[in-house]
Amino acid sequence: MSRTDTRTRRSAPGGTPDRTGAAGRAVVALGIGVLVVAAFVALALISPASTLPTRAQDALTLSISVLIESLPFVVLGVVLSIVVQVWIPPGVIERWMPRNAWGRRAVLSLLGMLVPVCECGNVPFARGLMMRGFSVPETLTFLMAAPIVNPIVIITTHQAFGFDDGILIARLLGGYAIANLIGWLYSRHPDPDALVTDRFRAACEIAEEGVDAGGRGRRSLAQFVVELRAVMPALVIGSGLAGAVQVLVPRDALLAIGSNPALSIVAMIALAMVVSICSNVDAFFALSFASTFTPGSIVAFLLVGPLVDVKMLALLRTTFRTKVLVGLVIIVVLSAAAIGTVVNLVA
Repeated sequence: MSRTDTRTRRSAPGGTPDRTGAAGRAVVALGIGVLVVAAFVALALISPASTLPTRAQDALTLSISVLIESLPFVVLGVVLSIVVQVWIPPGVIERWMPRNAWGRRAVLSLLGMLVPVCECGNVPFARGLMMRGFSVPETLTFLMAAPIVNPIVIITTHQAFGFDDGILIARLLGGYAIANLIGWLYSRHPDPDALVTDRFRAACEIAEEGVDAGGRGRRSLAQFVVELRAVMPALVIGSGLAGAVQVLVPRDALLAIGSNPALSIVAMIALAMVVSICSNVDAFFALSFASTFTPGSIVAFLLVGPLVDVKMLALLRTTFRTKVLVGLVIIVVLSAAAIGTVVNLVA
């Protein structure tokens, strides 16, 4: 995100930035987030199945499983974000980037090969890139490519499917193509920096003020609190939504249409947005449907899930406006459906 858009300061009476108040609010919000997570875990541990309705118990269990699966990657993403913002000197990353926009987005599409963090951890890492000065279209390109174009996902997808029906190749090439399509489309926006939320702008202000506020250790700790404050509530809410939707949506209805080439793609796209499985292991989940659903629908599942499932959308909302999320969902779903249709025709 360009630095020119982060100059507005929130000031206390008298014109000086209210850093103490902002830091206090950050600590309080982080504490509330930790208490919510602890309450979820405690409720699951101490509540016998008989005290909750079956569906509620299932939803709670699924929500906690999604949360626990995602939390380590989110923390790792926050740490990597701090490394990018605080510890890597200015110009080191930029020196290796091409000068033209297409080239920069193409290189950022492959950054996941060096930073193999799942989609949950990519969000705080991408926030760090924007705070460092990368544009919104460039960051979106990274966000859409990294959950698919990374070594762990390549290995697990190959272990699950090998090269059968071109599923692995279609996933990699499709993910790369969708990411660069999104980056190009949003680069045409007249004011890409207007696509981010006011809260993210405020976080940029805090990060910029921190440049002169002390040593790297102090800045790292402050930024760690800021980032966790931003992503933890979204992660808890997204995990809860994922668990609830999984319980409410009948899978039998999805399985009943698995053999139809067109409807199977629709069903697997819907399932991908619901289950919110980490992209590092989603291929093994999809493998259980391979005997019932068409290869194209499996590819669509593997493309849509890491990019726009309900948990990912909740995390993206910490940074991007709602209209951006709507646009991402439309582009990803239509692109995945088109790629899945081609795979069905070829396979």
